[in-house]
Amino acid sequence: WRRRDLCGCWAWRASGRASGDSARRRERCGRRCGAAPSSCASAARTRSRTQRAPRAPGPTRPCPPEEQTRGWWFSEQEADVFSALKEPTVCRGLEEALGTVAQALSQLGPFDGLLGFSQGAALAAVVCALGQAGDPRFPLPRFIILVSGFCPRGLGLKESILLGPLSLPSLHVFGDTDRVIPSEESVQLASRFTGAITVTHSGGHFIPAAVPQRQAYLKFLDQFAE
Repeated sequence: WRRRDLCGCWAWRASGRASGDSARRRERCGRRCGAAPSSCASAARTRSRTQRAPRAPGPTRPCPPEEQTRGWWFSEQEADVFSALKEPTVCRGLEEALGTVAQALSQLGPFDGLLGFSQGAALAAVVCALGQAGDPRFPLPRFIILVSGFCPRGLGLKESILLGPLSLPSLHVFGDTDRVIPSEESVQLASRFTGAITVTHSGGHFIPAAVPQRQAYLKFLDQFAE
């Protein structure tokens, strides 16, 4: 997806200016060459006859924002990588992430609920655990919704806080075929909440929006309607 967005072939095809075999050729080309739409066809013909010359040495272009690795925190000191299923050597950026959330709660709140997805769900759970333990930066919301969440590892004292039950109402959504965060991880996180409600779907690592899930969301949220 990322490479097709950068080369423009996906967006160009989606705009309706190409169709049929022509669109498919441009899409295939964009996956590999990164060329602009107007040059995709010629680039494909040239590649079949010549070998690309090596790039001359020069300054490295800055990584565009959509290509930058993003996360609330990272598992290694020197690399922007994160693994939810392994004990990290560090939790680099976690304190900064908590500070960012605290600032948003202070300046933009109060909020009725929190919604977190994947690593964001783990962070939201930590925020609520800290709030329940008395951290004044994190007033407890009325509810929390966690999608494809997991119990964070390697958080030191914060991890021990998560060992106790969290009392606020919670809805936990996860996919049976999620290969990024296995469903067992989400079930474990749900077990830390008293009276947790779980909603499953047959898909993978995404926020489901089919009719059964929408009905579950509305049923859960109705209890907080004023």
